[in-house]
Amino acid sequence: QVQLVESGGGLVQAGGSLRLSCAASERTFSRYFMGWFRQAPEKDREFVAAISWSGLSTYYADSTKGRFTISRDNAKNTVYLQMNSLKPEDTAVYYCAAKNSRQATEYDYWGQGTQVTVSS
Repeated sequence: QVQLVESGGGLVQAGGSLRLSCAASERTFSRYFMGWFRQAPEKDREFVAAISWSGLSTYYADSTKGRFTISRDNAKNTVYLQMNSLKPEDTAVYYCAAKNSRQATEYDYWGQGTQVTVSS
């Protein structure tokens, strides 16, 4: 059972930056494909970014490409989401998630989420 704990959310003005962190309890963290998702009020959860176990491959939603950067430090069992040029529409609860492979259709483990609020 992998436990994921997000941190780093908060209130920021439009154009600002935040870095989210997701710490994993599992020693085999490096085996997991990791992703970030978000859910705004009254909207469905949406994909934000993902990263392979090695960190060499990254994937982004069109809405975040060029502004967000996902990275990981397997020695620290942590995945990060650097968010720049934030917009009010980025306001949401952000979740990190883990799955055993890129090909798996579902993520197996989810964190509790961290709130990001971008003011205009």
